[in-house]
Amino acid sequence: MSDPGTSDDGTFELYDLKVEVVAPPGAKIYCGARPGDHFELHGEMLRLPPGQGFSIYSLATLLPLLPAKQRPLDPHDWMATDMEVACPDPNCPTRFRITRTGLRRFRRADVTAVRAAGCRDPEAPR
Repeated sequence: MSDPGTSDDGTFELYDLKVEVVAPPGAKIYCGARPGDHFELHGEMLRLPPGQGFSIYSLATLLPLLPAKQRPLDPHDWMATDMEVACPDPNCPTRFRITRTGLRRFRRADVTAVRAAGCRDPEAPR
């Protein structure tokens, strides 16, 4: 497929994401993060590097944005261009940079039991 999105074969594509902590040099960080800390999102699976944590409050701020960032967007949509999200603590100078790192294809039948109208995937549940 030339454009990410859906197809007639029962598959769809989502972008993999990397969410990285960025902060001004020498800044006091209150959310427990360190510049460079990150996690990756592959489909619905969030992956942290071994030994690294991530604040649940920071994660709560990011979670509503991530599914939209995984999908194809109109270039005029602000979600297509705004890549940094502020820490939820107003006293913390960190930001979380969301970048697309790759494209992954999924089969609808592997991720839901609900069949889409007009789905041609022969393995999709009925």
